[in-house]
Amino acid sequence: MPKSDRTQVLRQIEDERKSKVILYVTGDRRGLETKIGQDVIDLFVDHLDALGPVARISLILYTSGGDTSAAWNLVNLIRMFCDDFEIIAPSKCMSAGTLISLGADRIIMTKQATLGPIDPTLQHPLGPSIPGANPDARAGVSVEAVNGYLDAIRACRSGADFEGKALLDLSDKVHPLVLGQIFRSRQQIRDLALRLLRRQEIEEGKMKKIVEFLCSESGSHDYTINRREATTLGLNIEKCSDTLYMTLKNITESLSVQMELRNPYQINALASKEQIVNYEFTRAIIESVDHGSHYFVSQGEIRTIELNDPNHGIQQTAIQDNRTFDGWRKCP
Repeated sequence: MPKSDRTQVLRQIEDERKSKVILYVTGDRRGLETKIGQDVIDLFVDHLDALGPVARISLILYTSGGDTSAAWNLVNLIRMFCDDFEIIAPSKCMSAGTLISLGADRIIMTKQATLGPIDPTLQHPLGPSIPGANPDARAGVSVEAVNGYLDAIRACRSGADFEGKALLDLSDKVHPLVLGQIFRSRQQIRDLALRLLRRQEIEEGKMKKIVEFLCSESGSHDYTINRREATTLGLNIEKCSDTLYMTLKNITESLSVQMELRNPYQINALASKEQIVNYEFTRAIIESVDHGSHYFVSQGEIRTIELNDPNHGIQQTAIQDNRTFDGWRKCP
């Protein structure tokens, strides 16, 4: 489906939902994964200014997650431009995507759509190093994994001294400042989720149960929540019409082709006997009828270099990925 056809399809969804539609996709192509980040806020402002204050905004969202504060900011921003806000989830709407969904009046889910836990993983310059990786690379630390470890220690009922030693041992492996931020983030995500959920007019006690399940009781950040389970949890879920289902299926197929979501990024497969191979990949999309498209693009060149070792008579081939551009571009 060419972009021009996709724009026409977005118009059809606007007619069906009696709303203004924005499409937001963060690609999950293996090796080129992209996340929700603060860099999209200004771009959304441009799209929202173009469509103007309206009665309803429908955000078609496909994402594996991203920055919690960016998700919070995005919900509040969209709310400033409409009285009614809904999420349309054609497929993955995980982690920070689920957090955004909690701030909507309703979540429209296809049969294959999935929400997920919202427990954050903290990325910090003082986080644990990754063995064998770049010295500057740092591993993310799961907020609920740390809490699970401490819960397991407490379950041993070995007393305060043992708990204190366990915490000291943990602080040897995870910087104390990172641990402090983790404990703050754990409470913050619950507070944000509760504040967002109040838009769905759910009973207070049920809201707290939803938040606890999404933050810790689901057991794993990879846990997926389908339409039936989301409804059972108490979220305001709407089943999409047959027409909308087929429309969303066509949109996701076009995005998969454009962003090559099913093809892992493999530098060796792109390299050839030619010395230089240029590439350009679309990794995220923001699109609306009123303001066109923004694409997050990675552009660069792959160089194939022959290395000769005259002392040992060995010839080797080296492949380099020289990234020349990473950023958003406006398309008509």
